[in-house]
Amino acid sequence: METKRQLDVLERRLAVSEYLGGDQYTIADIAVFPWYGGLVKGWLYGTAAEFLSVQDYKHVQRWAETVYARPAVKRGRMVNRMQGEPSEQLRERHDASDFDTKTQDKIQAAS
Repeated sequence: METKRQLDVLERRLAVSEYLGGDQYTIADIAVFPWYGGLVKGWLYGTAAEFLSVQDYKHVQRWAETVYARPAVKRGRMVNRMQGEPSEQLRERHDASDFDTKTQDKIQAAS
């Protein structure tokens, strides 16, 4: 029920601002997105999203979509990924160009 309470707090906050800290994307969004963004996007905790009725949190859903649409967030979710679509797996990142040249689909095609 603590998670439900926190979703309610997030929902109320996001009803009055685009991001957690106001109109700007901040470290607060970066820190919270992997947990609550992942939950409402259905990436975490099995059936918890259904149990918690995350679909009812329209503002949290909107926020999660907005944050996920950011190119840096999409890139960040690729790093050290070992499952899912090969084009979304960058198992090791040493340079910015690795996103263009070293995703699993490109490594598999080269071998």
